[in-house]
Amino acid sequence: MAEYTLVATAAFGLESVVARELKGLGFDNVITENGRVIFRGTEKDIARTNIWLRCADRVLIKMGEFRASDFEELFQGVRAIPWGRYVPSNGAVHVNGRSVRSALTSVPACQSVVKKAVIESMKKRYRLDHFPEDGPAHSVEFSLQNDVASVFMDTTGPGLHKRGYRTGTGEAALKETLAAGLVLLSRWRPDIPFIDPFCGSGTIAIEAAMIGRNIAPGIKRGFASEKWKFIDPAIWEEVRRHAFKDERKTRLNIAASDVDDRVIVKARNNARHAGVLSAIRFEGRDVEDLEFGSEKGVVVCNPPYGEKSGDKKVIGQLIRKTREAFDRAPGWSFFVFTGFEDFAYHYGKHPVSNRKLYNGRIKCYLYQFKA
Repeated sequence: MAEYTLVATAAFGLESVVARELKGLGFDNVITENGRVIFRGTEKDIARTNIWLRCADRVLIKMGEFRASDFEELFQGVRAIPWGRYVPSNGAVHVNGRSVRSALTSVPACQSVVKKAVIESMKKRYRLDHFPEDGPAHSVEFSLQNDVASVFMDTTGPGLHKRGYRTGTGEAALKETLAAGLVLLSRWRPDIPFIDPFCGSGTIAIEAAMIGRNIAPGIKRGFASEKWKFIDPAIWEEVRRHAFKDERKTRLNIAASDVDDRVIVKARNNARHAGVLSAIRFEGRDVEDLEFGSEKGVVVCNPPYGEKSGDKKVIGQLIRKTREAFDRAPGWSFFVFTGFEDFAYHYGKHPVSNRKLYNGRIKCYLYQFKA
């Protein structure tokens, strides 16, 4: 098999978690940068990482990197890449990109140049003047930063957060990749209890159950590169077969609750589609009625915040009520993910740790508290 430079993109703050995931999958020489993790892998590794990575957004193949301070340099750099090795003569080529601190500031103009250069490169391989583009999609991405162009091909298609199980969501639902990241950052182990007292659509609890039972997050969905001719379909079949064998029927102690009974119904449906309904106890209850039932455990939650969740006074009251509940369990660890800037002030206790993360474009914090 050929070997490629691969890039797992990630939300800011989750890069180290993705790097840890990759090392757990057996990859060495993992390089972490802002928003991405770089590693080397084969066609089989493209399948493995798409199916197994819980916190990455996408898996890209790095096709080339070169200086591009004008359109001619951009065109020649992209044209020099042997696109005909990867894109069939009927492949549908889509181009996306961004420009940061570079002379080429017009992204639409750069997209046009990149697309033209890809087609010109393919002409050398296929000796054709026209390409129908009615075949499998090949998404080309470029990044211009400080006049250096990096060119990628997206192996994933719809983002990796699209697990396929979420049929109903509550207000301001977390992406599945971020929810999985919160669980992994808590260092929760499947042999101890886990609670989410603000479960909404159930994403955090479902991701915890999938981690606890070693269910590959991408096992039930498809990927853009499955339709590519240079990756043998048998590779995907083999990786999926092994992933199914690696699932465990571990007995888990996971509880998820919410004061809104309507979202509990949605959460149960989501858990059913994820295949983990038997691993989670869903209950309609207020945080002040939280029951722990054991001396040690982990809470990971995302309490309501923002304009849609009520004014600051109401949010402050909820935070104080949350601390009163948490203080009843001195042996537990509590991880609270929130975009409410004054959360720690209203909680009235300094966090053990504080990590900055992003929920989309919203700057948030993951606080760890002890009772």
